[in-house]
Amino acid sequence: MHIAFGPDDLAFRDEVRAFLAEKFTPELRDAARRESGVFAEADLNRRWHRILYEKGWIAPAWPKEHGGTGWSVVRKYIYDTECAEAGTPALPAMGLQMCGPVLIGHGTDAQKARFLPRILSGEHYWCQGYSEPQSGSDLASLQCRATAEGDDYVIEGSKIWTTHAQWANWMFLLVRTKADGKPQAGITFLLADMATPGISVRPIISISGQHEVNQVFFDGVRVPQENRVGRENDGWTVAKYLLEFERGGTYAARIRGMLGRVKAMAGRIEADGGRLLDSPDFRRKISNLEVELTAVDFSERRVIANLGVGRNAGDSTASMLKLRGSETLQKATELALEALGDYASPFQREAMTGQAGPVGPDYAVTPTAQYLNARASTIFGGSSEIQRNILARGALGI
Repeated sequence: MHIAFGPDDLAFRDEVRAFLAEKFTPELRDAARRESGVFAEADLNRRWHRILYEKGWIAPAWPKEHGGTGWSVVRKYIYDTECAEAGTPALPAMGLQMCGPVLIGHGTDAQKARFLPRILSGEHYWCQGYSEPQSGSDLASLQCRATAEGDDYVIEGSKIWTTHAQWANWMFLLVRTKADGKPQAGITFLLADMATPGISVRPIISISGQHEVNQVFFDGVRVPQENRVGRENDGWTVAKYLLEFERGGTYAARIRGMLGRVKAMAGRIEADGGRLLDSPDFRRKISNLEVELTAVDFSERRVIANLGVGRNAGDSTASMLKLRGSETLQKATELALEALGDYASPFQREAMTGQAGPVGPDYAVTPTAQYLNARASTIFGGSSEIQRNILARGALGI
């Protein structure tokens, strides 16, 4: 495993750093620090999206001919790492990282012409309709059904844990179009306008106090058949293609930034007559986490090195990164709570949204909400149990 940064790559890294120094203003930095969800909330998303769009950097993984940057995998890695270490807002993945690549890979020319420019500009804000109340990890058992009527499909059912559905104006979703035979062979991939009559959104408030996810209901919702991606009953093929993008990501830089904040907190907190950071027990925990972080970082670098020479990362590698990255991220949030001590107890949602001042120091506002939100990271995008099953079959052959 080796990633060699040539002079051009190092110059690009400096360009990214200069861009962030100019455009990621103190106001945006402060707003981003107060976010605790998987993705930043709508207003901050739109502001940062517009800045990246105007720069031409909004879709670093897209081919240049479709409005992307055309960067190499090494340059995308540099860009992702610099943004994660700077703490830039986490833009929603549903349009840019999921629906867009799916349309590039499986959409018709008309669908690409209609949707891709609007994903790039931010005019379309997407959400993902996969999970259902009885179909989470066993996605093939979904029952939200669509019946062909004339030029439309008529949808009945619901989706759950739908991130940002309260702000989205479009959804990509899986529906059942055939009930008999193998479950995977009766699923179709559709694109639905959220303003369509019959769609309603019910909020789900998480344990961190956030309205991040929702349940979405479909009552006789008509979706044009021209909004189908791929063939009818072949949506499972499209869904598997999309999951390759959902389970990717740069964990190491994000965790490294969080660990840096933990160290900064521990350096300011008193414990047993001295700094918490000087406690042998706490330093041991930091060292253990740094070892795990190094393993995640090297795994990501190995993937980048393989992609750089045309090798496919594979399902097993994506599952391994998702498994180890999400679990290490959770451990970092746990260490932050330990560092906070009593200040981890107050509910600080009002302080996060600017409606009230913080209880205790300013750095105590977000760690508890981040910890609570991160409990879901080993569930969404395929639970840790599912990832271990994939690894057992694909990597170990058992």
